[in-house]
Amino acid sequence: MKKTDMAKGDAKKIQRQMAARGAVIGAPAKDTAPDRREQRERERALGLVPFAVKLNSTLVAQLQTLSKERGVELNALVAELLQKGLAD
Repeated sequence: MKKTDMAKGDAKKIQRQMAARGAVIGAPAKDTAPDRREQRERERALGLVPFAVKLNSTLVAQLQTLSKERGVELNALVAELLQKGLAD
């Protein structure tokens, strides 16, 4: 028996033991961030649309600093600044 075959056998043995205890192999922990699909559905219900933009790193740093100073989320700050810019 090859060394790799022995390692595969050990791995299968551990997987069977974990399955017997109720652990789902490859599943994320239950106390993690909300499911991405659920999050997208909630955002869609709020009328939010993902909008990817490439910005200069110094501009992003300025936005992040301003967001922290105002105590608002970055998304809300960018939306506010875009609305002001479009209104002018």
